[in-house]
Formats: sequence, structure tokens, C-alpha cells
Amino acid sequence: MPISVTCPGCLSRFTVSDKYAGKKGPCPKCKKDLIVPDKSQEVVIHAPEIGPKDSKGVSVLKPLKRAEFKLSKIEIIVGAILTVASVGLAIFARTGFAEPPWLLSAFGVISLAFPLAWVGYSFFHDDELQEYSGQERSTRVGICALVFAVTWGLYWFLANYMGNKTLADVDAVQFAIFLAVMFVIGSLGSLAAMDLEFGQALLHYSMYFAATFLLALLAGVQISEPMSSGKSKPGFPTVNPNLINPQLKNIAPNAANKAPAAPPKPK
Repeated sequence: MPISVTCPGCLSRFTVSDKYAGKKGPCPKCKKDLIVPDKSQEVVIHAPEIGPKDSKGVSVLKPLKRAEFKLSKIEIIVGAILTVASVGLAIFARTGFAEPPWLLSAFGVISLAFPLAWVGYSFFHDDELQEYSGQERSTRVGICALVFAVTWGLYWFLANYMGNKTLADVDAVQFAIFLAVMFVIGSLGSLAAMDLEFGQALLHYSMYFAATFLLALLAGVQISEPMSSGKSKPGFPTVNPNLINPQLKNIAPNAANKAPAAPPKPK
């Protein structure tokens, strides 16, 4: 390994082979004799050790190794099966029903919450912190998945509370407000359960929302008026009966069917 040398006369810096360590020789610039430093003269800077130590002076804290994101074989297989089953069920709902039953939609929202929350946490958790595992991870993911599924129930509740007979009656303004409420609650649920930062928690819920939203559109669920695929058929305009002149209501129903009176004959 080359040794860095500084000439004490001209202060020029150069490197020499380590085989000359401790030997004397001329400076290649000013020709003044100098001694090449050896390993004993090497300056080594040690980083300060922080943390508690035992009686022997050894740190009692174990350094955390940074774990890169990597899905296990079981997670990949389960994810592939779940994806194929979800897409197949959505296509079946679109072709088999004019409007998918709400029980089928609720089943999809609930069944996808846990696996998407599990995989999403593996994606968005902080690599510098130790990842939750075992029973603690299952419990936290279960709580987070419950909050995710409840957000769609909240969407249905708000739509009915605002006087909409069906979800397809939700206009664009209400749709934007409902989505904002869903994202805030879903992100807060991920923030509290999985101990993520708010930006990571927002991405965590966004992954679940995007998957369920796209599957709902594929299944033909009428989520809102802007997303509705149905078109109203043109028809004759209807007249509000309350606007009819009250005097016209007294006319006999068969009056319109009577033949007009014959004009008088000329004399």
C-alpha cells in the first residue's frame, strides 16, 4: 500500500512504496534527505463509541443491519394467486350481474385489506429501522387493514347521509370530498398502527385504495356519477302534476274523447 510523504523542506507531497517505510532518501523535488514514515507513525482516527458498555468495556448494543426490501417466495405466490383471483372475480361480477351485489363488493374490500397492508408495509417502511415481525407485525397489519376497509364503509355512509339513493348519484364535488376524508383516515390508521412517517403512510393507503378502486371499476361498480358507465336513455319530458292548473283538473277524463259539436246550419 503506498505511503503518503510530505517533505519537511519544500512541503511537497508525494507517495512511495511501502517497502521504503522507515528508510532515508532524497526528496524528488528539493533533493533534501528525509525519512519515509512507517506504520508506527501512521495517524489513525477512531470514531467515538456511543452507548452503554459492560464491565469489560464492550458495547451492549447490537448494530442494526439494514435490510433491503425482498419478498419471500410465499409472499410472491400468495400475491400472484390473489391477483389472479381478484381480477377473475371482478370480471365475473361484471359479466354475471347488471350491478354487482354490495355483499360481493364488501367481500373484496375486506379480503384485500390484510394482504395489501402487509405487502405495502414491506415496501414503505423505513429501512433504517428494524421491521416489525412475527405476532406483533400480524397484529399491527390487522389493525391497519381494518382501518383501510372501514374507509370504504365510510364512503358508503357519507353517500347515503348526503341524500344519494345510490353511489352512482354521488357528484364530482362530493366524490372529491369523500376521497379526501378516506385518505386522511387511512393514512392516520397506517401512521398509528405501522409507525410510519405521514408520507410513507399516505403511500401505504394509496396502494390499497388504487388496487380496490381499479378492481371496482373492472367489476362495473357504479362508484360515483363521474365514474358511472351507464347512460340515461332519452325520453319524453315529464310534467310535474303540481304545476297543472287546478281548473283543468275538474275536466272529466273522457272530455277529450267527445266529438266536437256540429256547427249550426245556415238559414
